[in-house]
Amino acid sequence: MKSPDEVLREGELEKRSDSLFQLWKKKRGVLTSDRLSLFPASPRARPKELRFHSILKVDCVERTGKYVYFTIVTTDHKEIDFRCAGESCWNAAIALALIDFQNRRALQDFRSRQERTAPAAPAEAAEAAVAAAPSEPSGPSPQPKPRTP
Repeated sequence: MKSPDEVLREGELEKRSDSLFQLWKKKRGVLTSDRLSLFPASPRARPKELRFHSILKVDCVERTGKYVYFTIVTTDHKEIDFRCAGESCWNAAIALALIDFQNRRALQDFRSRQERTAPAAPAEAAEAAVAAAPSEPSGPSPQPKPRTP
């Protein structure tokens, strides 16, 4: 299993700004198993992190001569547009990392549901079964002892 800090891919991609002119801004992207970090060109600016638990999908992939355009859709249905050089395949790397994250999360959810609904431990279950089962005589039944006054 990959550690959350292990870098899967690092390189340049561009993010469309939210401003009126929607300019493309170059970012240094760092992809790990649980997030995409976007570092701006300015060294003192903080990176923007897109954690996979807040991403629904990678969508709208379009290839032109020089670029691949794609959109990341967040859980609050915000769309963030990106483009990268055609040969860099950032969209595929992000999509695969997101699917891997979602699969790991689904397995964790499944296991935790199983643990909550699992019966008692085997030894405890066996003891409970023995205590609840009617006892059958294995030989002649013992005679009751007479009561003394």
